[in-house]
Amino acid sequence: MATITSVDDPTDPRIDDYRDLTHSDRRPDRPGGRGLVIAEGVVVVRRLLDSPYPLRSVLGVPRRIAELADDLADLDVPAYETDADTMATAVGFHLNRGVLAVADRAPEPDPADLLRDARVVAVVEGVNDHENLGSLFRNAAALGVDAVLLGPRCSDPLYRRSVRVSMGHVLRVPFGPLGGEWPGSLKILRDNGFQVAALTPAADATPIGAAGLAGLRVALLLGAEGPGLTDEALAAADVRVRIPMASGVDSLNVATAAAVAFHAVAAP
Repeated sequence: MATITSVDDPTDPRIDDYRDLTHSDRRPDRPGGRGLVIAEGVVVVRRLLDSPYPLRSVLGVPRRIAELADDLADLDVPAYETDADTMATAVGFHLNRGVLAVADRAPEPDPADLLRDARVVAVVEGVNDHENLGSLFRNAAALGVDAVLLGPRCSDPLYRRSVRVSMGHVLRVPFGPLGGEWPGSLKILRDNGFQVAALTPAADATPIGAAGLAGLRVALLLGAEGPGLTDEALAAADVRVRIPMASGVDSLNVATAAAVAFHAVAAP
């Protein structure tokens, strides 16, 4: 059972994992980063508790800790209760959601393991905006995408902002780096029977509803908002598909475009 302990000193070393999150919540390859997974709010904390990420502790105001009492009952981790001002001083900002949880990262899965039982996967290239990536994961969870593979120049899905924007669904949708030389590494998708469909607003691309992807194993290739997919990635795809749009609109936000594409090929 989780041990609930009161903390009234924001410098208490037991809550060091939560200290100055605006500075220390960074990717492991950035100076000062520790690679922790941080969940904010009761809903996202519950998703962290149900995920494969090893929980370290929970910190929250008494009301939020009480809401999580049943979820924490069978866990051998510390839960720290504190008031909102102490929490804000430690964290570095006022947290409206009133609770945080911290976990260690889980091992990254091999791409072959992610593909083995999947029917629809997303492959992202250069999606380096944390909020866009978090939204994309939330859409993937809602619309039946089995996994997300990360190509080059993507941001970290476990960055605190991505986890928050995804409403914790980045903790639910399996993901990992595609690895290898890009875009030659897409070969693993074809070797596993996937049709690689690159999403582009180009007028000569096939409307996604007419591309004959229904029922197939599909890998949807998505690029960064603005530049989109590189020419090399587009050339490596089996088919280029587009979302028909009204004239005068050149493109959609990448997470929005992903949602439409997911619905077209993967919606339950």
